Amino acid sequence: MEIRENVSLKSYNTFGIDVRARYFTEATNIGELQQVIQHQLFKQVPHLWMGGGSNMLLTCDFKGWVIRINLRGKQKEREEKGKVIISACAGENWHEFVVWTLNQNLGGLENLSLIPGNVGTAPIQNIGAYGVELKDTFRGLEALNIKNGDLEIFDREDCEFGYRDSVFKSRLKGQYLITKVYFALVPEKDHHPNTEYGAIQKQLESMAKLPTIHSVSEAVIAIRSSKLPNPKEIGNSGSFFKNPVVSVEQFHKLQQEYPEIVSYPVSEDEVKLAAGWLIEKAGWKGHRQGDAGVHEKQALVLVNYGNASGKEIEALSKEIQESVFRTFAVRLEAEVNIIGNC
Repeated sequence: MEIRENVSLKSYNTFGIDVRARYFTEATNIGELQQVIQHQLFKQVPHLWMGGGSNMLLTCDFKGWVIRINLRGKQKEREEKGKVIISACAGENWHEFVVWTLNQNLGGLENLSLIPGNVGTAPIQNIGAYGVELKDTFRGLEALNIKNGDLEIFDREDCEFGYRDSVFKSRLKGQYLITKVYFALVPEKDHHPNTEYGAIQKQLESMAKLPTIHSVSEAVIAIRSSKLPNPKEIGNSGSFFKNPVVSVEQFHKLQQEYPEIVSYPVSEDEVKLAAGWLIEKAGWKGHRQGDAGVHEKQALVLVNYGNASGKEIEALSKEIQESVFRTFAVRLEAEVNIIGNC
């Protein structure tokens, strides 16, 4: 295990924020992770676990120890009641993993194509897109207990999944490190792709293709690519805010004033609003303050046009939150993890 000092994190976060870590280590196996938590330095300075760096906004130099999790490996585990159980280690790139499952002719993750980040961070926020969430195919996960270094298994109930939420963002935050995730997928011949959400069906029609796991993935990639900037070209972390959930009563009041408001039913009592629509309606789409901005094609995405600092992007996000609340009386919550108090 190598500990480096004064390391730039610019290439390790998708926003491309140029801050530095006082100490930096890249862990490639369980043994190295256990060495980290047993090391004296771990007890002396703050620490930050980093995966693909896609769901974070770094706002200052980190004066402690950044540990990048780079555990690799994926495989079929077994067949179980008509499903195939597969596993992927935390350091695997999420989209590359999805492509691998498709190449194994397994369905269930095609709607989650092109989501940035790594496998290990996916369960933490229960990633989702186009009518599908990670929890829909989740079978379990393996996690390292940071306190004692033991490996523990969590099933779906243990994870307490919610909308972009899990027990690892609340009650167990900072106590476990996800090392491997298990999924139960369906062989393609028995799988029924979900094409009901968003523009998937329309995209399939424009491609003149029937809904299969591969064509749905292609459609999702085409849709996301047309709306979302590539982090390799413009720094960003995908959707910056969660889609807010409001009461049916509040939704009806908003609908009276804004008949075109974009919404999705959650339950008999709640409705999910499209945060991107709220932000665009409030006048922020395409807005730019220096190198910090709101993407011109998707108002839900905040971007770094080159040399924006994390604090500048954070300040812009707060202005947007205040503006949306003033306009709609709806509070937006950041989906991105803002790293401050360094």
